[in-house]
Order: sequence, then C-alpha cells, then structure tokens
Amino acid sequence: MGGVDKGLVQFQHKPLVRHVINRLTPQVDEIIINANREFEEYAALGYPIIADEFADFIGPLAGIALGLTYAKHDYVLVAPCDSPLLPLDLAARLLNNLLAQDADIAVATSDGNAHPVFCLCKKSVLPSLNHYIQQEGRKVSAWQKAQRCIEVDFSDDAFAFTNLNTAEDLSALENINT
Repeated sequence: MGGVDKGLVQFQHKPLVRHVINRLTPQVDEIIINANREFEEYAALGYPIIADEFADFIGPLAGIALGLTYAKHDYVLVAPCDSPLLPLDLAARLLNNLLAQDADIAVATSDGNAHPVFCLCKKSVLPSLNHYIQQEGRKVSAWQKAQRCIEVDFSDDAFAFTNLNTAEDLSALENINT
C-alpha cells in the first residue's frame, strides 16, 4: 500500500478500519485497536489504542496477545483491519461452534482455506500464547493448532475474508456491494 498504514487506506470513501469497526460493533461488547503508528488517526475513531509490547515486530501474534491481555471479557474476537467485508455473524458463528465443541479457539475457514487471524479465543489461552512467543514462535496457525482449536466454515460468504494488500486488491474490491 505504498507505506501507508493499511487500516487508514480509503475504501469506498472510508478507512478500511472503519469498515471493520462498523461490522464488528453490533457483534461485540468491546473494541480494542492494535496500532503501532498513526496513533492520532486511530484514536480519533474513539476506541482504545494499544501498541505492541514486543521489541521486534512479531506480526499478528502481538495483537492477539494484547487483546487477550487487555480485553474485559472472557472471549476475544480477532480480525485484521484489511478485510472490510468480514461476516456480519462472525462472532456468533465462531462462539456457537466454540461452545458446542468445547474448544479454546475457533478459526474461520472458507473454501478449504483457514483464516487464522479471524478467530475467537478464550482468554485462558494467553499463557500458552505468551510461552509460544517467548520461544520465538511467530506463526499464528501453528500456535492455534497446539490448542484445542476448531475450524468454522464460512464458505457461504464469498468475499468475507478478502484482504487488501495492494492497490490492485483495493481496486478489484472497490465495486463490491457491501
């Protein structure tokens, strides 16, 4: 995205992060944003902003750990800022399956592909995540698979997990009716 913070890239006249917030707000009781730059812009959205606490950029695991640490509730829904069409029932479907299967983590899948950064975690997995990070683990899916983790199929929602990594991705999705 040319060095621009992806969450602030405009999509259909709003920053990507605003699309994600709009879709998550009716689904959750609390929103926490993990950001490592552009703090003023993110703070203007009206939600708590928490920066990574790890010296080196370790990727999505840092944000998941922060959510598990600072959230006030027993379950933490994780979603990236670059997927503006995430399901409107993401939280409910993940939670229902997590409870039904007595799991600790529920991960979204579609068309045979796992989307590990779209997940619902019990806060009780935080010690295992901290240990994994301390052992220099960096792969979200590898950590998840070492837990009581289930997958929840969202193949019925074709564009739900489309993430936008390039200007071309953004342009291709721009005309989709959200």
